[in-house]
Amino acid sequence: MTEVNRRSEIVFLYDIKDGNPNGDPLDENKPRIDEETGINLVTDVRLKRTIRDHLYKFRGKEIFVREISDENGSIQDAKMRARDFLTIDEPLDSFETGKKAINEKLLADCIDVRLFGGTVPLELKVKKGKNETGSITHTGPVQFKIGRSMHKVFMKHFRGTGAFASKGGASQKTFREEDFLPYSLISFYGIINENAAKDTKLSEEDINLLLDGMWNGTKNLISRSKVGQVPRFLFKVNYKEGNYHIGDLNNLFTLKSDLIDEEIRDISQVKIEVQKLIDVLGKNKDKIENAQICSDGSITFTYDGKEIDFEKSLMEAGINTEILTM
Repeated sequence: MTEVNRRSEIVFLYDIKDGNPNGDPLDENKPRIDEETGINLVTDVRLKRTIRDHLYKFRGKEIFVREISDENGSIQDAKMRARDFLTIDEPLDSFETGKKAINEKLLADCIDVRLFGGTVPLELKVKKGKNETGSITHTGPVQFKIGRSMHKVFMKHFRGTGAFASKGGASQKTFREEDFLPYSLISFYGIINENAAKDTKLSEEDINLLLDGMWNGTKNLISRSKVGQVPRFLFKVNYKEGNYHIGDLNNLFTLKSDLIDEEIRDISQVKIEVQKLIDVLGKNKDKIENAQICSDGSITFTYDGKEIDFEKSLMEAGINTEILTM
């Protein structure tokens, strides 16, 4: 395994048509929208769930945060889940002995803990005295901000009839109500901290799986509310120096369209202006090792309003590039 010894920034763009990228359970599961700005919000928890599920279901990687039920249908709590990684029998000689064993196994087995960290509560049986409690805490090397649409969105509400009666003997079917977004182009920003990576033993191979989970996890999240999601662009800047990054690269991508925001319905109706991004990267080229790019080819990029080849423009600015294949 190759140790992570450099800092990186990530920008990920994906869109959704006629769907709900992240429902709010406290607001009738409606799409999350900032009421003041009209911007669609997607939590980092939603993105991490997408990545976790993809790595577990399609890449065969163990994850700590997953639902496990016993034969009676009872769901494990976090303390029970932690015991799955206890490699020595209870009662223990000491609480610290068990904690160390769980921590070593947890980091060795669970890619989500190596990526995102976490706090794991413990309750262990020791030979002397009552059960002892404590926790294992790791700061995640990979952190994402809340995802935001690059434009104001329009939320559509409709009602429909269900397939069944409202109750036994009734002649009228039930009604259902639903809220969705006709279109949203969402931008996520992330950072990989090489210092925290040492604590969780994060490897470059784990980072490759992270990118796979972001791209293919989004693409393969085929549920009724997410079936319209498509990954469009993944951009990762790797720095030469430790403890250095430009920061907030996502704010250097600007959406342009001839339509008002709420009327946008397709990726072909927008362009992404990247003059600020390329200029900033060019000024910092001596501190940048390279930039990695994955694109589905659907986004039109512009520099000062003129259409450009994004990769070529980066190279002209002195940035080494690498094309990622997902």
